[in-house]
Amino acid sequence: MKKKIMVLEDDLDIREIIGLLLDEENYEVKLYPDIRSFRKDLLFTSPSLMILDVRLPDGNGHDLCREVKNDQRTLGVPVLMMSAHSSVTEVNKKCLPDDFIAKPFNIDDFVARVNAVVN
Repeated sequence: MKKKIMVLEDDLDIREIIGLLLDEENYEVKLYPDIRSFRKDLLFTSPSLMILDVRLPDGNGHDLCREVKNDQRTLGVPVLMMSAHSSVTEVNKKCLPDDFIAKPFNIDDFVARVNAVVN
């Protein structure tokens, strides 16, 4: 069975690239443009990994990271944060993701980090 990855990224181009990369790695990928749609689907999905952007149109990825890290339903699910505007130090102060990647990212590095966190 394919492992599920939920990706929350508001930039359409980045979202589609991530979707293609992870699909090529044989993951089941669900893509979301905003926190509202992500939260709604999270009620019915058991992901192996959540990839969250920091700056979003309807909220903040830091807040969502803290929320899913403290929710009994998603407590053990790894979170990879990504941002073009925040550093790993800043992200780690606001929530405790399992990994962080700065945008723009190297495609091979991104895939390697995802595989490392999921496995």
